[in-house]
Amino acid sequence: MSKSYLMQFFAYGHLPPHLQEVSAPFRELAQTLEASLPNNPEKSTALRKLLEGKDAAVRAVIFKE
Repeated sequence: MSKSYLMQFFAYGHLPPHLQEVSAPFRELAQTLEASLPNNPEKSTALRKLLEGKDAAVRAVIFKE
């Protein structure tokens, strides 16, 4: 089956280096999950939740009080 459409959102080359550092491990895990899990709705859920975590981690770095 084809690669999940969600994988595009784990790209980080467009980010500044300090945000790439935070985002890269999420991409690596997403690639592992993409390759190892069967294609079904739960795989999509796992990738979506990982994406939410990645977005929160990036926001934590740029957070201003």
